[in-house]
Amino acid sequence: MTPRTLRTEICRDEERFGGLAAEWTALYGRCSSATPFQSHSWLHSWWLSYGRPGALRVVLVRRESGELVAAAPLMRAGGPLPVLTQLGGTITDFTDVLLHDDCPEAASALARALARAAGGAVVDLREVRPGAASEQVFAHWRGPRRRLPDSLCLELPAVPMEGLLERIPSGKAQRVRAKLRKLDALGIDSHVVTGAEVPAALDRLLKLHQLQWQGRGVTAEHTSRRFAQHLTRAVRPMVERGDAMVTEFRLAGDVVAADLTLMSPRLAGGYLYGADPALRARKVDVATMLLRHGAREAGTGGRATLSMLRGTEAYKQHWRPEAVRNQRLMLAGRRTAPLLWLRAGAADGRRWAARQARERAWVGRALSRLPGRTPNGGG
Repeated sequence: MTPRTLRTEICRDEERFGGLAAEWTALYGRCSSATPFQSHSWLHSWWLSYGRPGALRVVLVRRESGELVAAAPLMRAGGPLPVLTQLGGTITDFTDVLLHDDCPEAASALARALARAAGGAVVDLREVRPGAASEQVFAHWRGPRRRLPDSLCLELPAVPMEGLLERIPSGKAQRVRAKLRKLDALGIDSHVVTGAEVPAALDRLLKLHQLQWQGRGVTAEHTSRRFAQHLTRAVRPMVERGDAMVTEFRLAGDVVAADLTLMSPRLAGGYLYGADPALRARKVDVATMLLRHGAREAGTGGRATLSMLRGTEAYKQHWRPEAVRNQRLMLAGRRTAPLLWLRAGAADGRRWAARQARERAWVGRALSRLPGRTPNGGG
């Protein structure tokens, strides 16, 4: 079969996108690089909460039999420049296209279909994980293209807690073991919720998340109604299919912490958690508690990776994780190359400015620690 024997189409209708659930899920199961963020449940729910009328552009590739072998969930972005970008937005850690593992022609066919769908627009694929299916489309693209760095993610091997403790110095490992013994002595137990329990459990998780960050700058979107609606719609079917796990941690019968982990055959990623501040008062190391549970569950089913997803927070660094950089892939036609260079140049400029700001902040902190200096550098 050649790319020309495959037929392509563009779905612009929200209801039709919803009706693709069964065949999308079948393709998702045959794309080994897919993450839970490429599941139909996540993407369609995200569109219902965040999509803009008239912007949907889902590019589909089918065999002559009608079987779906490739899909690119895209939308027309807002802004002054014509851009196609992927569904999922800023609340999605990994974006990607789907390619059937047993149809090698699908990548070039999808590249051709994307070029036609884009027209005069730049295709801007954000947060593409190394090894993602989008890299195959990038390789088959015949026009101008750019590969830029995107967010940094931290990853651990999906091994039991004892294996993770071997990664850190022995003294620190002993302190972690003491924290785990304290957790066991307190009697905090974990309960993985079933599909029917998911809506109520997510409601408790979001309330605990807000309580945990109260007065410390909670991410505003995590407190929004549309985010709560998205999670409730998306996560229950994901739990029922094994693409997600919601866990509640109880002390004396009360839910004191909750965690949402997203899972695929290759990786598990802790997406969102909430914890009662009373646990801090009792010197409970919530991050260690969640990691032990996540490591135990992630190792089942042959998964290789326990992802901490985006961000390089200090508590993640304790475990000596591997830093993995997401990519940003930009694609354009020959006539729209100037738009690609303009967009890529703007992205380079923002990265440079952010790097300069981080370096100035680092120098400021270093100077503030020098004897006889005030935090603003005065003496």
